[in-house]
Amino acid sequence: MMKFYICVLGLLMSFVLNAQENKLWYKQPAKQWNEALPVGNGRLGAMVFGGVAHERIQLNEESVWTKGIPYEDKTDGHKYVAKIQQLLFDGEYAAAEKMCKEKLLSGRNPESSTYQTLGDLDIYFEGVDKHSDYRRELNLDSACVTSQFKVNGVKHKRTIFSSAPSQAIVFKAEADKKGQINCRMRFSRRGDGEIVEAIDDILVMKQHINNGRGVKFETRLKLKHKGGTLSIHNNELVVKNADIVEFRLVAATNYSKGDPTEKCLDYLNLNADKTYNQLLQRHYDDYQSFYNRVQLQFNNTSASKLPTDIRLKKQKAGENDPSLAELYFNYGRYLLISSSRPGCLPANLQGIWCDELKPAWFSDYHININAQMNYWPAEITNLSELHVPFLKYIDRLRERGRKTAKAVYGVNGFVAHHRSDVWHFTTPYGAPQYGMWPMGAAWAATHMWDHFVFGKDKQFLKETGYPVMKEAALFLSELMVRNPKSGKWTIGPSASPENVYVSAKGEKGSVVMGAAMDLQIIRHLFNCCIAAAETLQMDADFKKQLEEQLKELTPIKIGADGRILEWSDESLTEASPGHRHISHLYGLFPAGLYNWNSTPEYMKAAQKVIEGRLKNGGGHTGWSRAWMINFYARLLDSQKAWENLVALWTKSTLPNLFDNHPPFQIDGNFGGTAAIAEMLVQSYAGEIHLLPCLPKQLANGKVKGLVVQGGHTLEMVWKNGKVTSATIIAKSKETIPIRMNGVVQKVTLKKGRNVVK
Repeated sequence: MMKFYICVLGLLMSFVLNAQENKLWYKQPAKQWNEALPVGNGRLGAMVFGGVAHERIQLNEESVWTKGIPYEDKTDGHKYVAKIQQLLFDGEYAAAEKMCKEKLLSGRNPESSTYQTLGDLDIYFEGVDKHSDYRRELNLDSACVTSQFKVNGVKHKRTIFSSAPSQAIVFKAEADKKGQINCRMRFSRRGDGEIVEAIDDILVMKQHINNGRGVKFETRLKLKHKGGTLSIHNNELVVKNADIVEFRLVAATNYSKGDPTEKCLDYLNLNADKTYNQLLQRHYDDYQSFYNRVQLQFNNTSASKLPTDIRLKKQKAGENDPSLAELYFNYGRYLLISSSRPGCLPANLQGIWCDELKPAWFSDYHININAQMNYWPAEITNLSELHVPFLKYIDRLRERGRKTAKAVYGVNGFVAHHRSDVWHFTTPYGAPQYGMWPMGAAWAATHMWDHFVFGKDKQFLKETGYPVMKEAALFLSELMVRNPKSGKWTIGPSASPENVYVSAKGEKGSVVMGAAMDLQIIRHLFNCCIAAAETLQMDADFKKQLEEQLKELTPIKIGADGRILEWSDESLTEASPGHRHISHLYGLFPAGLYNWNSTPEYMKAAQKVIEGRLKNGGGHTGWSRAWMINFYARLLDSQKAWENLVALWTKSTLPNLFDNHPPFQIDGNFGGTAAIAEMLVQSYAGEIHLLPCLPKQLANGKVKGLVVQGGHTLEMVWKNGKVTSATIIAKSKETIPIRMNGVVQKVTLKKGRNVVK
């Protein structure tokens, strides 16, 4: 019996030694924002620097937005659409583009709406200058940031987390000897106009931003201390000789109506009778209800025990660290849980973390890929509810989008272009290469169908998903015209997002009829609408209309060099062969229109596109590189997928693992997370494919909780690149082909656990 216990203990110890701590950790405080660690509850976020004598906590609340000069539609734009289309059919690209700019596109506003920082909380500690044994970490299992160190043998620990059930950021500073905490706290914000005051044990900051043309915000900090004294000096809270210092920080705006002060008081009252440990337990329970749904483990290398910044440096120096994939995957899930919760706004270009008043690209919603990429991992990594804020946001674009569709294009349905903001504008504006692209709503609407096929929420499909998809499809259906040369349906004026061609006349341009991406989006969205109408057993006439148009939709062309053509006219050549957008591969990923079983010619043509882009410097932005990994996952090229994942870490990842465009954009984190999931399981091509694109560097591992289409979840173990056990927990009965270890078998899944043999 004793030998048995020793054996079991040995196995447990082996597991512990091989397991990677799900932590980002460092031996020094953050010196700059890109080294700080994020916390968030979907709405309220912070970047924690972990300073010893000076702790900077940079704050965000998702609705702190300015309200710039509104974009206005060109109300008579629809009068010129047919003329522009004819010019494009005639090859008069420069004339068509000029007319688009003058008649359809609104000018850039001198003042656009933008997301902004809420401000800073600075905490200045006394008597801690000479410290040792410093460690700063973000624990992904608990969603807490801690910093620990010693001063003269006294252990200090500081913990911070952002709690969804408490709607507050909670902080605790403690030491293992009484009377050691001496600090002062103050609020500040860049620019001017904020009002800061200290009242009793409360610190308050409020402002009506953008000179009264943005939201009103307020943030309140309520301080609690054990031992010592509390006083106020120059609107700062000053604590002397305390054993423990805690605070609960809340914030609110008037974005969704209501008084920010009253909201803050309600949030504080929500937590008034709760101890720190109670708040912490509620936070754990809530966060882990999302995070623990998926568990992933790869065989770990010795590098997994090193500080995170050192791991990145070694990876950049060529020292392979395969176990970084596990940490990166879990970090992406952490970021989504922290920046997109039910009832919140969707994650923006920076999630919710932004320290600027004028951030790059306004930290807005770019719906020509970036906002969509934010949600690529939502369904497959079992975080379906976190997808809903984006879906509801697209729904809210309909009111304004209907007006834009009528004014600019003269058709029904709704439209949105390359970007929007929390005020839901849909107007095309600016330069043709980014502004003249009416497919943003259509692409985003396909997420409604993804949400259904992974979650099977028929009520959501009926009440929200299908109505949104239908209106987006109606816009496309009515805007489509027949190409006078081929007789096939096509669409325009449009562009291939942000890219530029050179015409046979040597003129640079962007506007075309029938860009490959547009035709792929049409096919994708129409197929989604048709399937939804069949599922709901409704709208037979509209379904038939879409089916008829699909039959005669212009096919995607493969050029003489074997690549998918980005623009319909092969005489148009690339001005930037290494462009960051690879829009004409939308059909490969995320749409899943192509696969090796039924469309091998397009898979080969897609490979050639990627090779050309990379050869000419493509993938140079973080999100673009993440897209490349997903492409290679769908192409089942495991080593290319791995090489590009490593390139994402070495070229486009900041010390805190944030994605670097540059500057920081969160889409690359989410795209990379989705790609790792795609390496492990795919279910888009009418089958469930286990380990479709597993790199040799990840040859051993296990995963639990990934979701496949149909709403089924997966448990799987593999060794030496082969599945050794697989169980599918089916949501309902379904017969489906399952591809495992090179063999395809048709399996009838019963509701509940199904062992795949």
